[in-house]
Amino acid sequence: MSAHPKTAEPLFAAAWSTKASWDTAWREASSALREGLGGRSPDLVVAFVSHAVAGPREEIGQRLSAELHAKTVLACGARGVLGGEREVEAGPALSLWAACLPDTEVRPFEVRLGGEEGTAGTAFEGLPEVRDASRAGVLVLADPYSFPVVDWIEALHDKLPETPVLGGLAVPEEGSEHALLCTANGVSNAGAIGVVVEGAVALSAAVSQGCKPVGKPWVVTGCEDNLVLKLSGRPAMEVLMETLAQLPPEEREALQRGPFLGLAVDARKSVFGRGDFLARGLIGIDKKRSALAVADPSLRNGMSVQFLVRDAASAGEDILHSVACVRGARRFDRTSAGALVFTCNGRGQRMFGEEHHDARHLRQALGADVPVAGFFALGEIGPIGGRNFVHGFTASTAIFHTRS
Repeated sequence: MSAHPKTAEPLFAAAWSTKASWDTAWREASSALREGLGGRSPDLVVAFVSHAVAGPREEIGQRLSAELHAKTVLACGARGVLGGEREVEAGPALSLWAACLPDTEVRPFEVRLGGEEGTAGTAFEGLPEVRDASRAGVLVLADPYSFPVVDWIEALHDKLPETPVLGGLAVPEEGSEHALLCTANGVSNAGAIGVVVEGAVALSAAVSQGCKPVGKPWVVTGCEDNLVLKLSGRPAMEVLMETLAQLPPEEREALQRGPFLGLAVDARKSVFGRGDFLARGLIGIDKKRSALAVADPSLRNGMSVQFLVRDAASAGEDILHSVACVRGARRFDRTSAGALVFTCNGRGQRMFGEEHHDARHLRQALGADVPVAGFFALGEIGPIGGRNFVHGFTASTAIFHTRS
């Protein structure tokens, strides 16, 4: 449990450096972070260091613990990082983020393969423990190459079905078989590292898939593995062609350029909007069967679906909308909120044609005083419709905030 007196306020701080030398980047960023903390020892520090920073990056967890007296540390390597309203997609950058969380437990964990097998079919050691699901959230950094993240998310759902899980899949350095994951004890050989946050400070999710529904909803009436054969009794490819023909030119072009199918998460709904669908890419067409191939094997008959389009405007609107759902009418500042964002390495300039897209929209949605850090991930973790998933081309934001 946090040792802060009950009268202490939460406090969040962030700092970064774009210096290429590890020692210089460390001095610049850690000094600014220490100043932002105003002499307080943080309960949690999270750090992202790009591969282009030259030096002993593996020391970062231990240095943060020793020099900032951080109680718990999570850190990972990355190709690109975010800080404030800026993004560095390639090149040197070190982004640090810290939180003082009074009356809140921050319990670290490390997960490895092994132990008792769960219903998902894979056995894990070190699954996090939660005492009160209504006051808890999980933050996680994972290795995408050595660790079955999707299976872990399924196993965690069996154990903690009501607990939001947010985080990202770290990016290994070129030529490496493992991503750099660090804690206060040094480099971790676990498949995933994380913390449970439980208590007075909430951990909420703002997941932006960057998609909007087009056309109308359909019901899957024929499927096989990841193939959609029939939609509402009609050949799936025929339905897609009809939808394209009926769309305005801009939406038609967006759907042709990057087609997605939204899988409704809540089977009870019949009217859908933003956040009701799990976005999955359409990855091919079986012309002989007039079927659509979807990048998800969980298709089932009776599932509601709708075609989705993804573009810069939709992605920006999605960030503003998802954060607003968490913030409500409150005004956030550095004593009431902080955020960590895990955005896909397929976003950025490649997707939007401009720099700093997600960082700028997140800063606008949260407010200029809210400390933000993050990195470009190989996969993003966050809940849609109350269930946690691993996403692609998504910005998943973990918002720490005082409970209303």
